Amino acid sequence: MEIGAGPYLNEAPAARSIIVIGAGFSGTLAALKLLARDATLHVQLVEGSGRVGRGLAYGACSPGHLLNVPVGRLEVGLTPGLGQWLAGRHDELGVALEESAGSLADAFVPRALFGDYLEERLRVAASAVGPSRLEVIRSEAVSLLELPRQGVLLRDGRELLADAIILATGNMPPKAPLPPRSPVRDDPAFIADPWSPGTPDDPDRDACIVLVGTGLTMVDTVLRLRDDGHRGPIHAVSRRGLTPLEHRFGGAWPPFLELDATRSPLALMRSVRAAAAAAMARGIPWQRVIDAVRPSTSRIWTGWSRAERRRFLRHVRPYWDAHRHRLAPRIADRLQAALRGGDLTIWSGGMVGCRSQGGGIEVDVRARGQSGLRTLRASRLINCTGPRSDFASLGMPLFASLRRRGLVHPDELGLGIETSDCAVCGRDGCPSTWLFALGPLTRPAWWEITAVPEIAAQVDHLVAVLVPAEADRDHPSLARSFVDLGAGI
Repeated sequence: MEIGAGPYLNEAPAARSIIVIGAGFSGTLAALKLLARDATLHVQLVEGSGRVGRGLAYGACSPGHLLNVPVGRLEVGLTPGLGQWLAGRHDELGVALEESAGSLADAFVPRALFGDYLEERLRVAASAVGPSRLEVIRSEAVSLLELPRQGVLLRDGRELLADAIILATGNMPPKAPLPPRSPVRDDPAFIADPWSPGTPDDPDRDACIVLVGTGLTMVDTVLRLRDDGHRGPIHAVSRRGLTPLEHRFGGAWPPFLELDATRSPLALMRSVRAAAAAAMARGIPWQRVIDAVRPSTSRIWTGWSRAERRRFLRHVRPYWDAHRHRLAPRIADRLQAALRGGDLTIWSGGMVGCRSQGGGIEVDVRARGQSGLRTLRASRLINCTGPRSDFASLGMPLFASLRRRGLVHPDELGLGIETSDCAVCGRDGCPSTWLFALGPLTRPAWWEITAVPEIAAQVDHLVAVLVPAEADRDHPSLARSFVDLGAGI
C-alpha cells in the first residue's frame, strides 16, 4: 500500500488527533506507538524531506555506513523486533555476522537496514489502520496556526488541526564554519551539508579534499568518498583532532558514580578516569566504564548549574563524545588503515582562513601549539561539524515562526529548546499543554537524548502522557526511565 495523504486534510478531525512533525526515527516511533496505544486516535505524520520512516540518519547513507551500536541494543518495542526481522535477511549480514562470531545481537549491520525496518513498520501500520487513523503527509510544516486554533500550516497552504502537536524534527543541518559574509559560502566547491540531497560529485578523484570536523560525520564522509572511488588525500581539521573510538565487547563494570560526588565536570572526569584505569588493570575494556555512566548522565546533567554545564561543553564534551559515540570494529579498522596509509590526515588545530581559487578552495590550517600556517589546495571543502542545535538563530521557517511568537525558547547554551518533561516551554517559561518535543530538540533538559534507547524511552513516556491508561498511575519519571535503561546503551 502506498503511504500517502488521506481525505482528511483541511478538515477538523472527528476523533482525537495528534500531529507529529518529522518522520525520522523519533517521529515514526511516536506515530507507531500512539496508534498501538489508542484504537481511535488519528495521527498525522508530517515530513517534507521525502525520507518518510527513515529520516536523515537511516536514509542518507551508503552501504558502507554501519549502525554505531549492535542489533541487540536497538530493540524499541515494535513487532516484530529488529532481531526477528533481520533473522530472515542473513544473506545481507554475512560480514556483520562473521565479525560478531555469528551472534546477531552483537552484529553491527548496515545503517540502511534499520531504515528499511522502520519504513516497513510504518507501511504495515498504514495498511492495517487505514487513512482514517494514519495520514503521512509529504509537505513541510512552516508554522503553527494562530491560537486558539491548534494546528499546522503546510508550505503548500494546507492546514491541519489537532488536539496536540509533537515536534520530532531530529537533527538540524550543520552550521557553516565560515564567517557570515565569506564568499566561500556560495562557492560550489564548499559542501555546507554532506547529507544534503544533490550534493555534487567531485570531478577530480585524485585531488585533495578538506573536511572540517573529526567526529562521526567525518568518518561517514571519508568512507563514502573512498567507496565512491576518491583516491586523493583527505585532511580533517578540528580543534583537538579527536576521532571516535571503537566498540569492544567483553567484561562488565557496575554503576559507580555517586551523584553527590559528580557535582562538577572535573569531579566527573576524575571519577571516570579512575574507574577506567581500574577496569583496564583487570583486563576489562574501558568501554564498560562509559556504559556504566550512561544511565546516570541525565540526572548528573540536571544537577549541574548553567556554569558547570558550560564548562563541560567547552572542556569535557570533545573527550566524552570520542569515547561515547563509538565505531563498529570494522569501521574503526578502516579509519585506522586510512590514517596509517596516509590517505587521511587528522589536524589538531583550526582552519584560520579559506578562499576560492581556480575552481577549488585554498584552506589555511594552523596546527595546535604552532604559529605557522599550512595552505591546503582542495577541490572540495566539506562541513563535517555535525548537527546544528543553536535555535536562537536558526532560519528554518517553522522554528523561526515559533521563536518569533514565543512558543519556543532556545536554551542559552545553544543545545536546543527548553522543555519540561517533553512539554515545550515558551518564552514565559511555562510548559505547554498541547505542544511537545522529542529527541535532539530536548537536549537542554537531558543532554544525552540522541541515541535509540533514550529516544525510545522518551517516546514511551510521552505516549503514556498523551494517552493515559489506568496502569500509568505509577509511571516513572523520564529521568527514572533513563536510569532503568541499564548499562550498555
